[in-house]
Amino acid sequence: MTISRPELIVNGSDRRFRTLVDDIFALAQRHEAVRDGHAAYIGLSGPEYSTLVALRHLQDEADIGVSRLAAHLRVSGSFVTTIVGKLVARNLVDKLPDPSDARRVILRVNKDGHALLAKLAPVQRRVNDIQFGCLTDADFERALALLEGLIGSSDQALALQRYLSLGGC
Repeated sequence: MTISRPELIVNGSDRRFRTLVDDIFALAQRHEAVRDGHAAYIGLSGPEYSTLVALRHLQDEADIGVSRLAAHLRVSGSFVTTIVGKLVARNLVDKLPDPSDARRVILRVNKDGHALLAKLAPVQRRVNDIQFGCLTDADFERALALLEGLIGSSDQALALQRYLSLGGC
């Protein structure tokens, strides 16, 4: 048995749980392939595309710096700095000084970045409509909540795994 929680054990077996884990891997692989296909369509790598899209959506809410973008993407600040550097070099993102803190920069998708995302949008809409076509509005809301919970519990599981690998009890 790979799990001890009774709500995840069916008829004394963890087989259904293993199916869930396998299906999560299968979905993650397919979703990454879709992301990489969107990225390739506009000449970017998968991480560059994810960073550009996330920045585009976040900048509507507030001024976004590296740490906020990294937290949103759940990656390190150094990773975001590297990817943003590539996007700046391709003239898709601007780095502006933060008027309230000289140590920070504000990241903005510029007109070329917006134009690139606009080029992708018709293809992206069609692909996303198919990929998520099985969801009703209630399914969509439930999926959002489930994924948020699974990401949080996965972060806790990773912390425990690191602790145990260091000889913790």
